[in-house]
Amino acid sequence: MQVQVAVIGGGACSGEVEALAEEVGAELARRGAVLVCGGLGGVMAGACRGAKRAGGTTVGILPGYQRAAANPWVDIAVPTGLGHGRNILVVASGDAVIALAGEHGTASEIHLARVLGRPVVACRAWEGVSDIAHAATPREAVARALALVKGGLDA
Repeated sequence: MQVQVAVIGGGACSGEVEALAEEVGAELARRGAVLVCGGLGGVMAGACRGAKRAGGTTVGILPGYQRAAANPWVDIAVPTGLGHGRNILVVASGDAVIALAGEHGTASEIHLARVLGRPVVACRAWEGVSDIAHAATPREAVARALALVKGGLDA
Protein backbone atom coordinates (compact mmCIF):
# COMPACT_ATOMS: atom_id res chain seq x y z
CA MET A 1 0.00 0.00 0.00
CA GLN A 2 1.33 3.47 -0.86
CA VAL A 3 2.30 5.81 1.94
CA GLN A 4 -0.08 8.76 2.32
CA VAL A 5 1.13 12.05 3.77
CA ALA A 6 -1.25 14.79 4.88
CA VAL A 7 -0.08 18.33 4.12
CA ILE A 8 -1.73 20.97 6.26
CA GLY A 9 -1.55 24.75 6.40
CA GLY A 10 -3.46 27.93 5.83
CA GLY A 11 -6.09 28.34 3.15
CA ALA A 12 -5.01 31.95 2.86
CA CYS A 13 -1.25 32.31 2.98
CA SER A 14 1.66 34.26 1.57
CA GLY A 15 3.18 33.43 -1.79
CA GLU A 16 6.30 32.24 0.05
CA VAL A 17 4.34 29.70 2.09
CA GLU A 18 2.42 28.53 -0.98
CA ALA A 19 5.74 28.06 -2.80
CA LEU A 20 7.04 25.95 0.12
CA ALA A 21 3.87 23.86 -0.10
CA GLU A 22 4.43 23.38 -3.82
CA GLU A 23 7.94 22.11 -3.14
CA VAL A 24 6.62 19.74 -0.45
CA GLY A 25 4.01 18.36 -2.86
CA ALA A 26 6.56 17.84 -5.62
CA GLU A 27 8.97 16.06 -3.27
CA LEU A 28 6.22 13.78 -1.96
CA ALA A 29 5.32 12.82 -5.52
CA ARG A 30 8.96 12.18 -6.45
CA ARG A 31 9.22 9.90 -3.39
CA GLY A 32 6.07 7.95 -4.36
CA ALA A 33 3.75 9.15 -1.60
CA VAL A 34 0.09 10.09 -2.06
CA LEU A 35 -0.66 13.64 -0.92
CA VAL A 36 -3.76 14.18 1.24
CA CYS A 37 -5.00 17.65 2.13
CA GLY A 38 -8.11 19.73 2.74
CA GLY A 39 -8.51 20.24 -1.01
CA LEU A 40 -9.01 24.01 -1.12
CA GLY A 41 -6.64 26.98 -1.67
CA GLY A 42 -3.42 28.33 -0.19
CA VAL A 43 -1.13 25.61 1.17
CA MET A 44 -3.52 22.93 -0.09
CA ALA A 45 -3.51 24.25 -3.67
CA GLY A 46 0.26 24.77 -3.65
CA ALA A 47 0.95 21.25 -2.39
CA CYS A 48 -1.44 19.68 -4.92
CA ARG A 49 0.01 21.75 -7.77
CA GLY A 50 3.53 20.60 -6.89
CA ALA A 51 2.49 16.97 -6.60
CA LYS A 52 0.70 17.02 -9.95
CA ARG A 53 3.66 18.76 -11.62
CA ALA A 54 5.84 15.87 -10.42
CA GLY A 55 3.37 13.16 -11.51
CA GLY A 56 1.86 12.41 -8.10
CA THR A 57 -1.61 11.58 -6.83
CA THR A 58 -3.63 14.01 -4.71
CA VAL A 59 -6.65 13.58 -2.44
CA GLY A 60 -8.72 16.49 -1.14
CA ILE A 61 -10.94 15.99 1.92
CA LEU A 62 -13.41 18.85 1.45
CA PRO A 63 -15.38 20.70 4.14
CA GLY A 64 -18.53 20.99 2.02
CA TYR A 65 -20.71 18.77 -0.12
CA GLN A 66 -19.49 19.84 -3.58
CA ARG A 67 -16.61 18.05 -5.30
CA ALA A 68 -16.35 21.03 -7.65
CA ALA A 69 -15.07 23.14 -4.73
CA ALA A 70 -11.73 21.30 -4.84
CA ASN A 71 -8.72 23.07 -6.25
CA PRO A 72 -7.94 22.06 -9.86
CA TRP A 73 -5.00 19.84 -8.86
CA VAL A 74 -7.04 17.43 -6.71
CA ASP A 75 -7.38 13.98 -8.30
CA ILE A 76 -9.78 12.50 -5.78
CA ALA A 77 -12.21 14.88 -4.09
CA VAL A 78 -14.02 13.64 -0.98
CA PRO A 79 -16.90 15.95 -0.01
CA THR A 80 -17.76 15.58 3.68
CA GLY A 81 -20.17 18.34 4.64
CA LEU A 82 -18.33 18.45 7.98
CA GLY A 83 -16.81 21.93 7.84
CA HIS A 84 -13.82 22.07 10.19
CA GLY A 85 -14.77 18.61 11.46
CA ARG A 86 -13.13 17.25 8.33
CA ASN A 87 -9.75 18.14 9.88
CA ILE A 88 -9.66 14.82 11.70
CA LEU A 89 -10.27 12.98 8.42
CA VAL A 90 -7.38 14.82 6.77
CA VAL A 91 -4.85 13.85 9.44
CA ALA A 92 -6.27 10.35 9.94
CA SER A 93 -5.79 9.74 6.21
CA GLY A 94 -2.06 10.47 6.46
CA ASP A 95 0.53 8.04 7.71
CA ALA A 96 2.43 11.23 8.63
CA VAL A 97 1.61 14.95 8.57
CA ILE A 98 3.63 17.87 7.24
CA ALA A 99 2.55 21.21 8.70
CA LEU A 100 3.22 24.56 7.10
CA ALA A 101 2.14 27.99 8.36
CA GLY A 102 -1.52 28.36 9.18
CA GLU A 103 -3.90 29.44 11.89
CA HIS A 104 -6.41 27.79 14.21
CA GLY A 105 -7.52 25.09 11.74
CA THR A 106 -3.93 24.03 11.15
CA ALA A 107 -3.24 24.06 14.90
CA SER A 108 -6.25 21.79 15.45
CA GLU A 109 -4.96 19.40 12.78
CA ILE A 110 -1.51 19.25 14.43
CA HIS A 111 -3.06 18.40 17.77
CA LEU A 112 -5.50 15.88 16.30
CA ALA A 113 -2.59 14.18 14.53
CA ARG A 114 -0.75 13.89 17.85
CA VAL A 115 -3.88 12.40 19.50
CA LEU A 116 -4.04 9.83 16.69
CA GLY A 117 -0.33 9.04 17.02
CA ARG A 118 0.56 10.39 13.57
CA PRO A 119 4.07 11.86 13.31
CA VAL A 120 4.08 15.57 12.51
CA VAL A 121 6.91 17.46 10.83
CA ALA A 122 6.62 21.25 10.70
CA CYS A 123 8.39 23.08 7.88
CA ARG A 124 9.45 26.62 8.82
CA ALA A 125 6.49 27.00 11.17
CA TRP A 126 5.07 25.98 14.55
CA GLU A 127 8.39 26.35 16.40
CA GLY A 128 6.54 26.73 19.72
CA VAL A 129 4.68 23.44 19.41
CA SER A 130 6.30 20.63 21.36
CA ASP A 131 6.29 16.94 20.49
CA ILE A 132 6.65 17.47 16.74
CA ALA A 133 9.68 17.38 14.44
CA HIS A 134 10.90 20.47 12.64
CA ALA A 135 12.51 20.92 9.22
CA ALA A 136 14.16 23.87 7.52
CA THR A 137 13.39 22.84 3.94
CA PRO A 138 10.61 21.03 2.08
CA ARG A 139 13.01 18.23 1.13
CA GLU A 140 14.03 17.74 4.77
CA ALA A 141 10.36 17.82 5.88
CA VAL A 142 9.43 15.08 3.42
CA ALA A 143 12.48 12.96 4.28
CA ARG A 144 11.77 13.25 8.02
CA ALA A 145 8.06 12.49 7.59
CA LEU A 146 8.72 9.41 5.49
CA ALA A 147 11.41 8.21 7.89
CA LEU A 148 8.91 8.47 10.75
CA VAL A 149 6.36 6.27 8.99
CA LYS A 150 6.81 2.72 10.24
CA GLY A 151 7.34 0.50 7.22
CA GLY A 152 7.28 3.60 5.02
CA LEU A 153 9.33 4.46 1.97
CA ASP A 154 12.47 5.28 3.99
CA ALA A 155 12.19 2.58 6.65
